[in-house]
Amino acid sequence: MPRHHIKVVELFAGVGGFRIGLEGASDSYETIWNNQWEPSTQHQDASLVYRARFGTKGHSNKDINLVPTNEIPDHDLLVGGFPCQDYSVAATLSRSGGIEGKKGVLWWQIYRILSEKGEKRPKYIFFENVDRLINSPAAQRGRDFAIILASLSDLGYVVEWRVINAADYGMPQRRRRTYIVGYLNDSVVAKKIERIEDWVEFDGVMARAFEFRAKENTISEFDIDGSIIEVSAAFNKGKKDSPFGNAGMMMNRHVYSVDADAVYDGPKQTLGGNLVDEKLVPEEFFIDDKDLPKWKYEKGAKKINRVSKEGYNYVFSEGGMAFPDYLDQPSRTIITGEGGTAPSRFKHVVRTKSGRYRRLLPIELERMNMFPDNHTLHPEVSDGRRAFLMGNALVCGIVEQIGKCLYQFIYDEAPVSSRPIFLNREAKPMLDLGLFVDEQKELVVNCPKKQYVLDKAKHVLIGLVKRDNEAYFLNAEPTKIYYTGKTKTFPSTVAINKLYYFMPYIKGKGVRDLYLIRVARIGNKAEIHPESNDDAPRLVFELEYLESLSEYEKLNLNRYWFKDTLLGRVFK
Repeated sequence: MPRHHIKVVELFAGVGGFRIGLEGASDSYETIWNNQWEPSTQHQDASLVYRARFGTKGHSNKDINLVPTNEIPDHDLLVGGFPCQDYSVAATLSRSGGIEGKKGVLWWQIYRILSEKGEKRPKYIFFENVDRLINSPAAQRGRDFAIILASLSDLGYVVEWRVINAADYGMPQRRRRTYIVGYLNDSVVAKKIERIEDWVEFDGVMARAFEFRAKENTISEFDIDGSIIEVSAAFNKGKKDSPFGNAGMMMNRHVYSVDADAVYDGPKQTLGGNLVDEKLVPEEFFIDDKDLPKWKYEKGAKKINRVSKEGYNYVFSEGGMAFPDYLDQPSRTIITGEGGTAPSRFKHVVRTKSGRYRRLLPIELERMNMFPDNHTLHPEVSDGRRAFLMGNALVCGIVEQIGKCLYQFIYDEAPVSSRPIFLNREAKPMLDLGLFVDEQKELVVNCPKKQYVLDKAKHVLIGLVKRDNEAYFLNAEPTKIYYTGKTKTFPSTVAINKLYYFMPYIKGKGVRDLYLIRVARIGNKAEIHPESNDDAPRLVFELEYLESLSEYEKLNLNRYWFKDTLLGRVFK
């Protein structure tokens, strides 16, 4: 069991993106209850997948409007990707019985749960929504976000937010979303806030998770005044632009925000680097030559004369899109209409090495959101619905990074996880034990690739892998944790701040695999293997796989089992 325990409730859970990201951040995050309900459909695909991967314990497949708060267990962290809707209350409160009685707008279900939990409401909240949230609606820019912030402030939360494009931080999809993290005023994290502007730009959870540079002359500072009804009716009325920047914070209804430019120079994933080998692609995903003109028309620029419902003539125009999609860049945003064979402007189409055109497989769409391969594979869920589920999903890597930083701020120590975000979770059918009997064998596919430039002038640390850990370092997982020997056996002459790469030395073979050192810290083996009772301090390296040499190279290690050298010398 981990030393700390963060009880999580996941609303609007989809197929578990928040859960995967948080579990990838730390073993301390435990989802104790979750709710997933897709309105207007009898076939609850997301719920089926969620239960298959995580089990039925604590799972609710019921309209959240109908779930009493007392059925939701007390928890430390409330998370959810709530749908984007019109949050105005001014016109409807009189006939809805107040905020608590307003049905159908799911933000108010979050508010209702937090409000009714009273003194037992969670210390922390973490939500995701579309990027346009901070600018909506068009007639009253920023009103919806102001309502949400004011509501949370009235419940006692300090709130920070960022609009993040996952591709800006090396992830494989251009998906811009608004991420909101809040802390109760009496929480450990809230008490660490000193200056609101420093928290936003340098010191806070979001700033530490995703480094950025503030754009010049974009600071916006103001108060959100009035009751929720007054905010709904009057906030920013008659003004052209939203006052909210894409990075900001609210404390006691006072807002400070800026516009942010991402800062990142690490490895980057692309659409092409995540594709399955052409030989493994089923024939139905290839586009017939006779249908190519239809696809090219849908993707091309066009002007069409149309008539409105009121009888007015107008010209509908749209620009052209890349056809096929660029393989050397992150993918475009996946939408819910990605599945199916019909030609579409928004579906991805790639050109294979043989020159044929094809649509993306569900496994490739999962990779764009950084889910485990075949996470949505289920005998009762079609490929089209799997694509729909990924169009509704979030990028797990974003949640993982924010989850790591939140943990660090709560406990003042590095988070440790034995459940990386790409971990394949075996099917767990609880009701019909024969459900997965006829399931096709999962595809064995190539691993995702990344774009980066090797700097052969950088230092690489070569460390021996003991026999009992060789299998761990020989499997294909893209991230690893390496524990050195006890600190007294680590060479004192190694300059930790100069180490950039790591290569594991397999006894009898040598070195082959090259990793980037993402984090170097002090830790111990008991943090991830508590049964060992080994709490002796060790150096710990959190690693990201880059590439492999064509074959193993034998090198002489010193008596401490470590060698500090330059990457260029190893590759030479």
